[in-house]
Amino acid sequence: MEHITLLLAIVIVTALVFDFTNGFHDTANAMATTISTGAMKPKSAVAMSAVLNLVGAFLSVEVAKTISSGLVDESGISPEVIFAALVGAILWNLMTWLVGLPSSSSHALMGGLIGATVASAGFSAVNGGVVVTKVLIPAIAAPLVAGIGAMFAAKLTYRIGRNTDDKQTAKGYRAGQIASAGLVSLAHGTNDAQKTMGIITLALVAGNVVAPGSNPPLWVIVSAGLAIALGTYLGGWRIIRTMGKGLTDLQPQQGFAAQTSAASVILASSNLGFSLSTTHSCSGAVMGAGLGRKGGVVRWSTATRMFVAWGLTLPAAGLVAALSEFVTKQGDWGVAVVAVFLVASSLAIWIVSRRQVVDHTNVNEAGEGTADEPPGVVTTAIAAVTPPPAGEATSPVSTPAESEPARPAAV
Repeated sequence: MEHITLLLAIVIVTALVFDFTNGFHDTANAMATTISTGAMKPKSAVAMSAVLNLVGAFLSVEVAKTISSGLVDESGISPEVIFAALVGAILWNLMTWLVGLPSSSSHALMGGLIGATVASAGFSAVNGGVVVTKVLIPAIAAPLVAGIGAMFAAKLTYRIGRNTDDKQTAKGYRAGQIASAGLVSLAHGTNDAQKTMGIITLALVAGNVVAPGSNPPLWVIVSAGLAIALGTYLGGWRIIRTMGKGLTDLQPQQGFAAQTSAASVILASSNLGFSLSTTHSCSGAVMGAGLGRKGGVVRWSTATRMFVAWGLTLPAAGLVAALSEFVTKQGDWGVAVVAVFLVASSLAIWIVSRRQVVDHTNVNEAGEGTADEPPGVVTTAIAAVTPPPAGEATSPVSTPAESEPARPAAV
């Protein structure tokens, strides 16, 4: 850790803050269905997920190498560029968390890095082939593959258990959900924790601390694993609510199918070095599992808002990062201005989130994205540009609102 300047230290700390937001933003990927079906209590679920995220961070460095040496030209990158990229990614993570939308932390980081790099060195500094093959194609393929796999897996589970007692079957699949949720958490650690390792390694290369093409140092692996584990333990309850209750109504069989399918896709991509979005994979799997039960449906109004957020992730994070890079390259005062802006914006988002608290005590109650409660202010803005598809049918399956009186959300 020799020769680390103050600016480089700021970049490393900011990268770990991003890793922390990635953890609580993506807890829903592993645990939303397990919590919504009652397979595990909320706090126990996020604790298990945190531990396995930490373990997964030590299993591979292939994705980290893609970030640190494949996405952009290292020679045109400076610590200021990486700092600007992280600002764009962190703010997008916090905004989508505020409105409870499952969005890709991975793509926020990619968008931020691309935007800041273009603002600093032009489009030639971005490796377009890597962006297409290891970012854009997996972004489209992952939810489709995970969704189709989950749909057929759910159909198979119901077919296998059609002559068994429903209660005993559900009990068995709840146990299976715990195992499959653990597998998703492990897979998340092998993929998402590495992205922060890669971005810190890229910063070290830019600061001439390590040689280009180097693997992440051990201290980088440990710190990134701890940051994402801590974020995971705190639980991104708003997004857990959307994934567990807002997209569809899942039974234990469907939850098991969704988690198993998503984990398979994520682990395969980590082995190949694809910078996959675990959010896209898990969301696609949840929707596929929702359609895998006879009479089950997906709430397409919620899904449409989620798809719009996915489409906006790269350009939105990239634009904020590009503007941040324009300011940071003005000198030390520019870095200070951007740092103050990041802290102030993050604090403002947190204050707004306190108006309606979502935590482990009310995560399974009706919330945004369900039929029981109107969307919040920010979600309404998103919905205004993405109206529900014409003629969308009302869900033919029972929802929490139909089976019991709606309970007021915690304030």
